[in-house]
Amino acid sequence: MEDILNQGIDVIVAIQQVHGPMLDGVFRTITFMGGEEFYLLIVPLLFWCVDYKLGVRVAAIFLLSSYLNVGLKDLFQQPRPFDLNPGVQLSPAEGYGLPSGHAQSAVVVWGCIAAWLRRTWFWVLAAVLMLLIGFSRIYLGVHFPTDVLAGWAIGAVILGIYLAMGSGVEKWLVRLSPRQQILLSLAVPGALVLIHPVKYTIMAMGVLSGAGVGLSLAHRRISFSPHGPYLQKALRFIIGCAVVAALYLGFKIAFPEDGSALSLTLRFMCFWVIGIWICFGAPWVFQRLKLAPEARK
Repeated sequence: MEDILNQGIDVIVAIQQVHGPMLDGVFRTITFMGGEEFYLLIVPLLFWCVDYKLGVRVAAIFLLSSYLNVGLKDLFQQPRPFDLNPGVQLSPAEGYGLPSGHAQSAVVVWGCIAAWLRRTWFWVLAAVLMLLIGFSRIYLGVHFPTDVLAGWAIGAVILGIYLAMGSGVEKWLVRLSPRQQILLSLAVPGALVLIHPVKYTIMAMGVLSGAGVGLSLAHRRISFSPHGPYLQKALRFIIGCAVVAALYLGFKIAFPEDGSALSLTLRFMCFWVIGIWICFGAPWVFQRLKLAPEARK
């Protein structure tokens, strides 16, 4: 393994022979498009402004993929390139390196959207984004080429499983009673957190749990449509994201992270509230403010 990592360092050093401030900025922008912060903007945009069901699918596959990625990183405990050669680091990163979360998420998110859109041109665009996001991690010296290849491969497996089984799972979930849906939304993410209770798994499972409860409530209590004039969509996105940011920053200020059980529990609750806001609270508010039409029956 040491030889493979050293060869990876050589590849990174060779790529960075042409780096400069402008190119660094370009690849930092590309790498941002594969990060959690970017997807936390994309998913609400899909929910509130594009297609509600697509938002549900992308959120679920992204959050479960993120959980698996953190688990695999902690299992393999592989270093990042700058742990062996600090001179190659051109962007901040933390935690273990294998597999690349950016590469894995790019495949599952953009692949899921492409499967929904069913347009050849978007599949081509999605493939280009997957390649660029993965390459940006190598260029910036935060992942070995093997980390990125593993991320792409695992992402492809997750996407394949979703495409093969996702429709059946969705139909099964819809047939459950509201009580069963809510219990499932609390039990499954909660159990996954107990299996691997670290910061990033708690964030992902907190959002997933809150979103599941929110979806069950929304299905029976509101009739929300993400369509409407572009001005309405823009206002929905701005208002909704402002609340998400306020919740996140408010919890962070009120309950600083110290690694304790109480801190981790409060973190789960914070992201649980964010999940239920995205799927139920925001659509309910949008309708009350007359910023969203009712869904067609």
